[in-house]
Amino acid sequence: MRRLAGQIAAVMLPVAAVTAMPSAASADGVGDLRVETYVLPVGAAKPALGELQDGDGLARLRQLAAASEPHAQIPQETVGPAASYASLARRPAGTPAAVDRVRGRSASVAAPQATAPEPARTMTFAECKKGLGSDKKFFVKSRFAVCDGASFLQTWVQNNRPVGESMFNVRVIGTIPANSRTITFQYFFTDFVTTGKTGAASMPITTKGNIPQSWPSRVRYARGGNLPASSRTFAQLKATGTFKEAVTAAPGQGSSGTTDLIFAVYEPAVSYTAPAPWKLSGSTGGKLFMLAPRWDAATYLANSTGGGNPAKKGAATFSYATGLTLSARQGAQEQAEAAHIRQAFLVPQDTKPYMSAKKVPGQTAADPLHRTVSSARIDKNRGEAVKQCKRYWGPDYASGGKECDEYPFASTYEGAAQPQYDPDAKKFNFSAKPISRDDNQAGGLILKSFYAKNRIIDGLEDGFVVQVIA
Repeated sequence: MRRLAGQIAAVMLPVAAVTAMPSAASADGVGDLRVETYVLPVGAAKPALGELQDGDGLARLRQLAAASEPHAQIPQETVGPAASYASLARRPAGTPAAVDRVRGRSASVAAPQATAPEPARTMTFAECKKGLGSDKKFFVKSRFAVCDGASFLQTWVQNNRPVGESMFNVRVIGTIPANSRTITFQYFFTDFVTTGKTGAASMPITTKGNIPQSWPSRVRYARGGNLPASSRTFAQLKATGTFKEAVTAAPGQGSSGTTDLIFAVYEPAVSYTAPAPWKLSGSTGGKLFMLAPRWDAATYLANSTGGGNPAKKGAATFSYATGLTLSARQGAQEQAEAAHIRQAFLVPQDTKPYMSAKKVPGQTAADPLHRTVSSARIDKNRGEAVKQCKRYWGPDYASGGKECDEYPFASTYEGAAQPQYDPDAKKFNFSAKPISRDDNQAGGLILKSFYAKNRIIDGLEDGFVVQVIA
């Protein structure tokens, strides 16, 4: 087995192979000419042309395509209505390593104000390729910089015998500037390879950026960029294969209330036809995995007025549960809070209040936390946590400069008072503990800035998880 050069870093929906029965020899004497097409996982070991000609090579190639994850179409971390539109990937998307704000800081330098890091808003082709690696279907650098891709392969068959093979890779990077409603999707066609006898050079390839579904359905989008309006040949794309498409959704088209929410799915699609005299029947290309953009004009987030221009208010994000990183390392401003959360994750039975089946949320994208901006609910969450601090540590629990820390956070729907709002919620599925006031307040500042910088909206259509550096 040999790997075909430049396998792309994402498992795509496999395209069914063309399996037409051989026909009688044509008048020109070349016989039956057909093309079998596939969309394969990254790094998949593909039989070389010689191996394809050894009898069972085509069968192995078809099995390889069938063994890929055929139903996963959207990142596992997707939140909002898009998460129910298509099948979620079984494996998490690739993400950057968590940044430890403590490591590397000089002891002589004063600690900076506690704040969450600025999320990435750009991504290079090299970052996309590395982030997808050899087994990831998606790479989520941040809620404002994501990518996916596919590897398109063709086996050229004459009189039922493989005589050539070709392939190319497509990666798509989506990025969003700060306080912008415009998402730029950049397409990269790379790694063109041909071996043996093919008609690949003149094969027409069509590229589209589909938006098959919006919530609400009435949304209209402004499009721009240089995505080809008509097909380009394999040879033309090999020479020049980088394109952009900009997608903007104007405010005022979304949900009612304080958020003006728009959700959508964006689906890069590549299709092609076989050049004469080759025949291509059945599937004629493939769709990349879907990305999940979102637009809002939340009154409690940045750019809520558009700088005085209502047509520009709000911003876009990708609708994925993102991670809040806290550090339990010595020297971290939020050390005690992070250590408390880590305890709740790892040994919940040792936290207070006691609950035998305690399993706090926010550890995985399948069970995220959800922000609330209701001051009444936040106050009730804190009040229920304080009751437990007094219950277990006495009325003087705050002596010595302490405060009652709670997880899940008081500013989430999963806070300590959740059973008062949700009859199905488990009572006491939270942890409360007195910790240093400074650590508690530092953690609060980080959380507040995290909400703002990542445009976390109120409600169950958004979500985030917590990552603790130990």
